Amino acid sequence: MTEGISIGEVARHHRLRLINEGVDIERLTATTPDINRPALPIAGFFEYFAEERIQIIGIVEYTYLQGMGEEARKDILRRLFERKVPCVILCRGLEPFPEMVEYADEFGVALFQTEDNTSDFMSEVVRWLKVKLAPRVTMHGVLVDIYGEGVLITGESGVGKSEAALELIKRGHRLVADDAVYIKRVSTQTLIGEGPDILKYFLELRGIGIIDVKQMFGVQAIKATQNIDLVIKVELWDNTREYDRLGDTDEYIDILGNKVICHSVPIRPGRNLAVICESAAINNRQKRLGYHAAKVFSERVNATLR
Repeated sequence: MTEGISIGEVARHHRLRLINEGVDIERLTATTPDINRPALPIAGFFEYFAEERIQIIGIVEYTYLQGMGEEARKDILRRLFERKVPCVILCRGLEPFPEMVEYADEFGVALFQTEDNTSDFMSEVVRWLKVKLAPRVTMHGVLVDIYGEGVLITGESGVGKSEAALELIKRGHRLVADDAVYIKRVSTQTLIGEGPDILKYFLELRGIGIIDVKQMFGVQAIKATQNIDLVIKVELWDNTREYDRLGDTDEYIDILGNKVICHSVPIRPGRNLAVICESAAINNRQKRLGYHAAKVFSERVNATLR
């Protein structure tokens, strides 16, 4: 998990209006993708209050506060803001109570306003924060979008990963990252890969050097991010090893706790790695759509034997 994201970046991305401009929003951070509507704390129950989360005030909380006496409201809001939450956001363009501004300044809490509907705004913030604050790891390899499938090609240096990527690009597929791939776990089902800014869209070819894929092949040959659906582990052919010839059982690799289908592909002169990657991507998509070629073949063999 990353250390956090500045509240300033949150505000810029979601176009929030800062009410108390004396607060330095760049120094405030959000450390969790979860957010909180402080309904129970506003009613006076502060046990288990998630003070590390961004706090969202919608029409329900606002109306409840509006119906309270002034002294009671001041007491509740003071108790809320003194916890030094990352920020408080008023949805639907609701105007802050004067004591909100007072306590936000006193305790250094950013107070924002947005015109967005509360539920829609919360969903978008959570989705965005899950990506920004997702656990991440860097892997050595090449990530390519092949027919919409994110294929991560791994293997020892010099085994031909970048050359295969170049061939795939020439065949109309898109490069996401070469050499170093940043991988984020945004959910238990989804891994997203991208390239580091310094290496983005550059490809290293042994004997040639660095080429700029975007400049050489155009923007249609690149992609900023891509879900990782399949891993192809490239290795030199070993005559002493038995390789899977049917593919009736899937092997997996663990990345940040998520299991991704992984194929070990041996190479030697004459094997076209780019075509193999294309076939693996199409086969992986067919499996997700319910068609498993190896199982169909086994059924035919069994039927013939019977």
